[in-house]
Amino acid sequence: MAEPRGPAWRALPRRLSLRSLLTLPYVVLILALVLLVGGLSWRAGRDTVDTLSAQLISEAVSRITLSLERHVGGADTALEAAFPTGLSAPESLTGELQALRTRFWLATSVHRDPNNYVYYGDRQGHFLGLWRFSEQEAELRLRTQGSGPRTLYRVSGIHGELRSPVVEDKVFEPRERPWFQTAIANPAPLSWTPVYIDFKTLDLIVTRTRRVGNDVGEPEGVAATDLPLKQVNALLQRLALTEHAAAMVVEADGQLIGVSRGAHMKTVGPGTHERLNAAQSPDALVAAAFSAVRERLAVGAETVGTAPRTDSFKDADGRNVQLGYAHLDPALGLDWLVIVAVPQADFLAGVQRNFVQATVLAGVGVVFALGLGWAVLGVVTRELRELADAARRVGDGVLDEPPEVHRTDELGDLARSFADMQRRLLTDHLTGLSNRGAILRRIEDRVLQQRRRGDRWPFAVMFVDLARIKEVNKRFGHAVGDAVLKEAGQRLRAGVRIGDVVARYAGDEFVLLLESVEDRADAEAARSHLEAAMRAPMEALAGVAPADFIVGASFGIALYPDDGQDTEGLLRHADADMYARRQQLLPPDAPLMRPDAD
Repeated sequence: MAEPRGPAWRALPRRLSLRSLLTLPYVVLILALVLLVGGLSWRAGRDTVDTLSAQLISEAVSRITLSLERHVGGADTALEAAFPTGLSAPESLTGELQALRTRFWLATSVHRDPNNYVYYGDRQGHFLGLWRFSEQEAELRLRTQGSGPRTLYRVSGIHGELRSPVVEDKVFEPRERPWFQTAIANPAPLSWTPVYIDFKTLDLIVTRTRRVGNDVGEPEGVAATDLPLKQVNALLQRLALTEHAAAMVVEADGQLIGVSRGAHMKTVGPGTHERLNAAQSPDALVAAAFSAVRERLAVGAETVGTAPRTDSFKDADGRNVQLGYAHLDPALGLDWLVIVAVPQADFLAGVQRNFVQATVLAGVGVVFALGLGWAVLGVVTRELRELADAARRVGDGVLDEPPEVHRTDELGDLARSFADMQRRLLTDHLTGLSNRGAILRRIEDRVLQQRRRGDRWPFAVMFVDLARIKEVNKRFGHAVGDAVLKEAGQRLRAGVRIGDVVARYAGDEFVLLLESVEDRADAEAARSHLEAAMRAPMEALAGVAPADFIVGASFGIALYPDDGQDTEGLLRHADADMYARRQQLLPPDAPLMRPDAD
């Protein structure tokens, strides 16, 4: 009798050996579990990367914005030094030349790089400009008559004699210059000229102007300082994100100020250059990122401020790109945007490699040993779970708990890269101490901890201002000044207890968090100890400064909760206490110093 025929799959069990029949269900189960675990691992890794990358892009935008604000804000400081608020225009450049020279020298000393040129012109066509070549050498450009060319003098030192006069070939008429006309026509006392190209250096320049009135308040002249923007490009190109990331600073209409990759200007003819608009950039990612931001601004411009925002878009090839952007502070008077774009694949590359490796290892485990496959998948899942936990902590604002690294392969590289990026976001690159963001977060956490725990032991915040860093930089050079800052940070770190936090807050300012103190007297004792430590001569100054040259520092204390209920209040009180302490320690006949004076 013929054997009944049916579907082929029904006959398959009869064709397999018993060993194969017993093994096949487990192989299928392992493969199904591999697919399930792999899919979950991929999803967990993708979510982890999305969270961490958004945080890192936001931090990158903030760092660029802060650097720009420091770079741009120096122009206002230089103009304030040249023509303090309320000071009337000079009646005669010749009669007040010495006073003007002194103020202009001081103005170009505030931020000599980049604000090394300060100048003034009035309605009568008079002009005075000081261009600093170096710490001691400068060129004085003078036109005391209302017509004719300028005379250029070389000057050494703030009160050096005018020497080597050279009369320019061309007539320089300040009243016809854009900076003069812009300032006179603008009702605001401070204004910016449009960005333009310096065809000698091919650098972008923007000029900050300040209108100067006469005795009755009528606009009489204009003080100005040029701000080269080449440092913006340098900052963006130094920014370490990923291999294919792009960062840019643009004006509202898309004109590039600086970009991390590609050009921000183009050549249109022999010796002729034009600025490049981001929308027409030959770099596809730069053009796509600006177009994406422009679309979002068109939809909800009223909600976009100085705080970084993150989003994502698809490029022309359909790939996901993560995006971060923010406006520059409008108080600076510049309508500029900071944009950072990173292809998602840059962040997912490590996860993709691990996914492939996990699948291969699982296949090998199916062939050789089911247990080995399970062990490999368990390790991968555990490591990804730790990264997911680290991502959630970063999403909650906790940047000082990096993921533990146990592996040496690509998954370990990814974990180490996350830990390294977190560490860099919390560390001051010069001193190796905590940075401003880290100490603010730590104080905030301490306040929250105090409120939850109800600890009877108060804690203290100490604000520290080094006394003579500008003098050190001016007399001995910035390299020595940096060494002094490092040594000061080391002394502060050595002068506090384990568990206390020392951070470089800004420039020559430090902030300390004393984790717990018994009372105000305990905090005062810590201050006295640190003041004594800072009075000792700096090793960094040995051989370059006189033996009696003491840098010193001023310390201000704020106790929680007596002197402040939050981070801002504590820092404000500590700053005020530091200033009061400084006045107490000055000799009776010493001049009154501002809190920011060195």
